[in-house]
Amino acid sequence: MNIPVNLKYTKDHEWVSIDGDTATVGITDFAQKELGDIVYVEVETLDQTLDKDEVFGTVEAVKTVSDLFLPLAGEIIAFNDALESTPESVNSDPYGAGWMIKIKIANMAEVDDLLSSESYKELIGA
Repeated sequence: MNIPVNLKYTKDHEWVSIDGDTATVGITDFAQKELGDIVYVEVETLDQTLDKDEVFGTVEAVKTVSDLFLPLAGEIIAFNDALESTPESVNSDPYGAGWMIKIKIANMAEVDDLLSSESYKELIGA
């Protein structure tokens, strides 16, 4: 199981990479394996400001649809447009080409509430 130590994680299986006041968000290797073959990623919240834990989009796999939860409050400033034509990137490269959104973080203190790689490993029993 690939759980990079330089990222933060949520109990809802999103990963977060922090760069200044911008966060890049995707779903974890564990999540993509649980979902199976991903066929569609929908994010209709671009340019909207949402609270932590609000739904920012959905990911559709062959057998299920799952909500995506915002790990930090802020404005969604970018969507990975490449996922419209290659949603399978979430399966093949969840921490790279499979990133989903970028957020302008509203409250940096919320970063402290995210899980470390060690805490996330404990959560999923890895």
